[in-house]
Amino acid sequence: MSFQRYDYDVIANWIEPGERILDLGCGDGSLLRYLGEVRQVRGYGVENDPERIVACARNGINVIQIDMEQGLAGFDDGFFDHVIMSLSLQAMRNTQGILREMLRVGREAVVSFPNFAYWRHRQAILNGHMPVSKNLPYQWYDTPNVRFFTIADFDTLCEQEGIAIRERLAFDEDKVITEEPNFLASVALYRLGRA
Repeated sequence: MSFQRYDYDVIANWIEPGERILDLGCGDGSLLRYLGEVRQVRGYGVENDPERIVACARNGINVIQIDMEQGLAGFDDGFFDHVIMSLSLQAMRNTQGILREMLRVGREAVVSFPNFAYWRHRQAILNGHMPVSKNLPYQWYDTPNVRFFTIADFDTLCEQEGIAIRERLAFDEDKVITEEPNFLASVALYRLGRA
């Protein structure tokens, strides 16, 4: 990755030095590498894509190939300080199950996702097309996204599942959005715990 994503700094600020981290859907391992540099974490990545697993290995990241839809049965309860799923939750079919698993194996969970209620996405739909943007770079016919949800939807899910929202930040590009985030923010980041 040739640039550092702004959300990496947010995630790093939620993590203490030396923590044990599990990054689900870790891609090429860039986030874990960054957290290793700035927080000296002991991290493991989980990825299912063979090309991304090879990229992790090239980046010096410990990576395990697991189908996360089946859960995290190979990990002990509470083994990790933080379990992270960055911009991948919308690609999960078993959303509730993976959130439960994240909070089973980790003290806290950090998730981020594109907000499908973002005003530019609404405008695209009003214009007759599915949204395509920096945070949603796929066409409707080749998207890995299987869940299309909003900040308001996620808040409701956390309440229904008894998940404590410890902190939430919403962004449009790299700018923090504090007013009307469900309408004005393109991405949301959450720090979650057990209620």
